[in-house]
Amino acid sequence: MEFSSSRARLKHLRLAGDRRELYPHSLQFYQEPPTENISLVEFESFAVDRLRLLKVVENLGVSYVRSGDTYKIKLEQELRKLKFPYKALAEDDYEARRKDHISHFILRLAYCQSEDLRRWFLQQEMDLFRYRFNELSDGLRQKFLEHVNLSFEAMSEDLKNEWANDLCASTPGLNMNKVKEQMFYKVGLSDAVELFRARRVFIKDGFAYVPLKDIDAIVLNNYRTKLSKALALTARSLPSVQSDERLQPLLNHLSHSYVGPDYSVQKNAGKISLEHIDALSVKSFPLCMRQLHKALRENHHLRHGGRMQYGLFLKGIGLTLEQALEFWKKEFIRGKVDADKFDKGYAYSIRHNYGKEGKRTDYTPYSCMKIIMSNPPSQGDYHGCPFRHSDPELLKQKLQSYKVPLNGITQILELVKGMHYQLACQKYFELTHDVDDIGFSLNHPNQYFVESQRLLSGGRELKKEPSHLGNSQQKNSGQESINSNSTPTSSNATADPELEGLEAYFAED
Repeated sequence: MEFSSSRARLKHLRLAGDRRELYPHSLQFYQEPPTENISLVEFESFAVDRLRLLKVVENLGVSYVRSGDTYKIKLEQELRKLKFPYKALAEDDYEARRKDHISHFILRLAYCQSEDLRRWFLQQEMDLFRYRFNELSDGLRQKFLEHVNLSFEAMSEDLKNEWANDLCASTPGLNMNKVKEQMFYKVGLSDAVELFRARRVFIKDGFAYVPLKDIDAIVLNNYRTKLSKALALTARSLPSVQSDERLQPLLNHLSHSYVGPDYSVQKNAGKISLEHIDALSVKSFPLCMRQLHKALRENHHLRHGGRMQYGLFLKGIGLTLEQALEFWKKEFIRGKVDADKFDKGYAYSIRHNYGKEGKRTDYTPYSCMKIIMSNPPSQGDYHGCPFRHSDPELLKQKLQSYKVPLNGITQILELVKGMHYQLACQKYFELTHDVDDIGFSLNHPNQYFVESQRLLSGGRELKKEPSHLGNSQQKNSGQESINSNSTPTSSNATADPELEGLEAYFAED
């Protein structure tokens, strides 16, 4: 893939009418990388949109049955909104197909860098492919199979009639009439191993006879094998790409990417008093920040990783520099740090986080992805993501101590087992706020706090103020997280008396 100015893009548009044969189908195995010129702006735009899409795919895959109507409707809505191919019959949708092709390869570069990243990317791409393949008509499925060289031999009508009883008995979901209507394919056992293991296919003479409705399992297995191998090969060739100083920052950003507001702008600066923090930590802090607050109160100290993660979170919810200095100083003095040592050893870093020292950078509160993917905690640390970095038994005990219902703890641990850490936090939000569906994708600890306060104040909107993102990467990436403006309109949760008056700040017009 090459990168150039927008002039090449204009030239490409003029030639697009002659190049539609590059994408004859709305679905593909992404076997040939793009070779055209593309601007860096388009590079980032395509990548961020696909990342948004894959995060929706992950969220929907855990929240809904993948073959259900709700899953399909919501995923189609997202595909429409982000302008990816969403209807296989739209054969002339060249721009959407081009975006789909290029964006896949960009994220492949970003997500080949570690085993965890590869596993996540592979799973979401598989789920997206499954949805698209199942949306194809029978005729388009056949065209696609031929396009990717999976031209399985169709079973003759005479042979199908001869083996009709066996086909009916061996293939769940088919009666005799459906057997006669359905097209069957002669497939090698190595390709049909998943169906064979599940006893969902008729086997004879070393071949599986697969109905068209089940051919998706074979296609998906083929796609998984190819994509898994491609990710490994991409990882090997990554050093040559990383040497490009234009691409390396973008790829690193994408692999740890959060595409919502950065919360460096304090919309409620000074509106939260230090006396509110204990009560807020119980009502509106995500588990990672609740854990840090509890450790700070008990030990009167946090190591650097904890101070950074928690300090920037407090900055994001509205603590001013003066409040932050007072808050940390009071707590540390209660431990083994005297006032003079605090002023000399710790106050500088707090002022630094607020952009008042050093390079004068206004530092951004950590997103969920940054917390999950970087700087794991060691012995004596309390930072990190409890869902990612805690032993499951210790996490269970912690949730029990916070009065999370047993069935809810089971759901959270299942999500953790599946490595859906942000969705586990989302479930924690729902359980602690007594709502069935929070209506947004949770991607940031400060988003958790803001949405919690909206909910506790009756779902009213926060006061609208101008937003200025803290870095150019996120300005280009878009300022709104997926569905982040959707908020529940009611809750059974009641506000703590200590917080009376505070909620008004989060519900002002």
